[in-house]
Amino acid sequence: MCKVLHSRDSLEISLHPHNDRGCGIADTELGLLAGADRVEGTLFGNGERTGNVDIVTVALNMYSHGVEPNLDFSNLPELASIYERLTRMHVYERMPYSGQLVFAAFSGSHQDAIAKGMKWREEKDPEHWNVPYIPIDPHDIGREYEGDVIRINSQSGKGGIGFLMEQTYGIIMPPKMREHFGYVVKGVSDHQHKELHPSEIYDIFEKTYLEPQGKLKFVEAHYTQGEHITATVTMDVSGQKRTWEGVGNGRLDAVSNAIKTDLGIEFHLETYTENAVEQSSKSKAAAYIGISKPDGSVSWGAGIHTDIIMASVRALVAAVNNSGLI
Repeated sequence: MCKVLHSRDSLEISLHPHNDRGCGIADTELGLLAGADRVEGTLFGNGERTGNVDIVTVALNMYSHGVEPNLDFSNLPELASIYERLTRMHVYERMPYSGQLVFAAFSGSHQDAIAKGMKWREEKDPEHWNVPYIPIDPHDIGREYEGDVIRINSQSGKGGIGFLMEQTYGIIMPPKMREHFGYVVKGVSDHQHKELHPSEIYDIFEKTYLEPQGKLKFVEAHYTQGEHITATVTMDVSGQKRTWEGVGNGRLDAVSNAIKTDLGIEFHLETYTENAVEQSSKSKAAAYIGISKPDGSVSWGAGIHTDIIMASVRALVAAVNNSGLI
């Protein structure tokens, strides 16, 4: 029509779509592609019968394709709140862009794809948004990654849980430990029949790996350098303080040998990783340890301290307490 209209440049072609057949957005975008100059819509699709076209969705669809709609939705949650207060109508949780759940990923496969996409973008192409399942950067409309994107329940996978722990708390678990923690968190969520918030997930991490129930409690250690490292270790064993000595290739190895010799147990240091939790002059370090037992199974522990050796020893003690060997 726009190609054959006489004096087309003198006309303002305006669209006024409704959503009676659920096609309001598609009709609007096709109309714009066909040459329309203007769209008449409403916030969140408010209007007669099934409503007018939702101008928020139209504008942000354009934005996701690199077209500037010249509408400010930088604080969409506040806009939705004002709309609900003034109209006494509810913005549906799954309403595109504005609903509370539209960026939320509960499924393990979705969370894993999003986590990998976020990491790839951070490392390779921070200037462009290309994350799976999320058409625009939530920050552009006033949303947050931590609370809006990765949501944890019994459907969640290790990738999403690991991403949340890394982004929120700086905890970067080794892959096998992350898998173990994923099962622990899913079990808690399934048992409680609810979604878990980041603080609740950290509490589970703390109780499972940082301060697990057990007979062994680290008190102090001193080290002597010779051909090998000698560790003099004081532990609280079921309420009684005991001091042991162990020799090893390093401080952690020496403490490990002291524990094995004096408690008469066998295990092997299977996995050890560490990372800085905070970037500052007083930053803390996190250490993660997996020990393999004679039956081949692995027990995990973690430690956080300003001194990496202290963090490592605490992680070792936690892993031993989780092992069931004592």
